[in-house]
Amino acid sequence: MKTTAIDKWIHRFLKQDPPRSKSILMTVFGDAIAPRGGSVWLGSLITLMDALGINDRLVRTSVFRLTEEGWLDAQRSGRRSQYALTPQGSKRFARAHQRIYAPARVNWDGRWILVIAPPDNSSTALRNALKKELLWEGFGLVTPGLYAHPGNKAEALNEILHRTGAADKVIVSTATNMDAVTSKPLTDLVKLCWQLDTVRKSYAQFVHKFAPLASSLSEENDLTQQQAFVIRTLLIHAFRRVQLHDPQLPAELLIAEWPGTTAYDLCSAIYKMVSEQADAYVALTLAAEQDEVLPLHAAFADRFGGE
Repeated sequence: MKTTAIDKWIHRFLKQDPPRSKSILMTVFGDAIAPRGGSVWLGSLITLMDALGINDRLVRTSVFRLTEEGWLDAQRSGRRSQYALTPQGSKRFARAHQRIYAPARVNWDGRWILVIAPPDNSSTALRNALKKELLWEGFGLVTPGLYAHPGNKAEALNEILHRTGAADKVIVSTATNMDAVTSKPLTDLVKLCWQLDTVRKSYAQFVHKFAPLASSLSEENDLTQQQAFVIRTLLIHAFRRVQLHDPQLPAELLIAEWPGTTAYDLCSAIYKMVSEQADAYVALTLAAEQDEVLPLHAAFADRFGGE
């Protein structure tokens, strides 16, 4: 069989930056399984992960750990096991969906949202859980117990506070500059709270890795369904890793040519090139163990702005 530029790119990527099994399994669940109902038989999952170079032992270990962590539910039918997203896992994947697939830069009205966690008798575990979730959502830690983010984060914040049990333990407010009072502007919080140089470099590295792939995809017309699935998964996995560190600040607070915009456009272009064939591979794999493969959720069509 002829080795194509696509084959070489996949081989080189997996050799230079082999994904961790649990992390990329979460990518597969979020990108491929969640849009089709969020459940999969273990055998089908092993087949999907094998295409990414992850063996069955690592798959079994990973699903066990994700079940222990509350992401997945496991059900047995005879000697077979099926794994499905828990309600909590589904909500967290929905939040990740918004971060990854939707354009992050929106018009900003100059308001900041503040979360104040006063000192009290809250458990260390609760405080740590709240801190972890707020930082993941892009909030900056101004000072211990005070978090800030420019723009509207009400929906995501409400979900975080209720899920962590912190809804009645914090104060949430909005803030703007008082022009009549001489003070440092709120925008100075950007340098204080976020390491944007690191994020910028990560986006530049993403573009450096995936731009050659986009060129190869434009030139080749014999892409297989399995290749498409592997490419789409590695693409989203890499983009998600950068997104985890991007606070997704309004454009007004970023440099003029923010590389995150270039990375998003590149990711969108590649995703659309391979998505149909990739999903055909997923559906075919699921059908090997399911009597009925659920259709894609309607929101799937909106990924990266749709067509």
